[in-house]
Amino acid sequence: MKILLRTLTLWLASAAYASAAWTVVSSDRENPPNESVEHHQTVVANDETGGRATLHFAIFHPRATALRVIDQAEAPRRDLAEAMAQEHALAGVNGGYFDPQDAPVGLLVSAGKKIQRLSMARLLSGVLLATPKRVDIVRASHFKMSAQIKNAVQCGPLLVERGDPVNGLNDMRAARRTFAAVNENGSTGALGFCSAVSLAELGQILCLTNVAGEQKFARALNLDGGSSSAFWVAAGDEAFSIAGQKTVRDFVALVPRSTR
Repeated sequence: MKILLRTLTLWLASAAYASAAWTVVSSDRENPPNESVEHHQTVVANDETGGRATLHFAIFHPRATALRVIDQAEAPRRDLAEAMAQEHALAGVNGGYFDPQDAPVGLLVSAGKKIQRLSMARLLSGVLLATPKRVDIVRASHFKMSAQIKNAVQCGPLLVERGDPVNGLNDMRAARRTFAAVNENGSTGALGFCSAVSLAELGQILCLTNVAGEQKFARALNLDGGSSSAFWVAAGDEAFSIAGQKTVRDFVALVPRSTR
């Protein structure tokens, strides 16, 4: 028992140290298109590994901003910037996984229509969902479909739960990442992009104090990453855009409640 407790203590200390090694170098709020969405750019660094990453957050409040899943069932498919401009969106990112035939992998609900059913695949551990009143992230094993859920996308893995990084995430492969996050009571959410890091690193980074202004994320979900990763936010007459490196099946967009 003593050996077990000692091992557990060392493991917890090691995990806490790894997370603490990441620090926020800078976090700047860009000019928002309106008060519904805030664009934050954050730079983080890890002095132990020499790692460095840049994140972009589109922070929103579900009472004023609706989350929509935009499905592209038919070719030709638009890129993120074109789709967001046509949808009069405030911000958006690429969505979930899709197979070589461009069919969605995992649950996909758009404008109240279920396009693909829930999957029990281990990787697809979370669901980002939106009802007329709230946005949330739940474990796929706890998800229950209802008429109130108008938009949803299943993806994974979960990065943050109960305000802490999820254990056991891959820490070997670095890639561009796209993610969604919410605070404890769902009053604030974020869509985001991160330059190349591992899944474990991203979970640690999203739990840093002041990583996105004063927001504290309780739950975060990894979306399709790598060459699919893309981020867009309106900025007056122009837009800030990080383009994806290939076309994707679906997007997650933020739009004013009045246009939902």
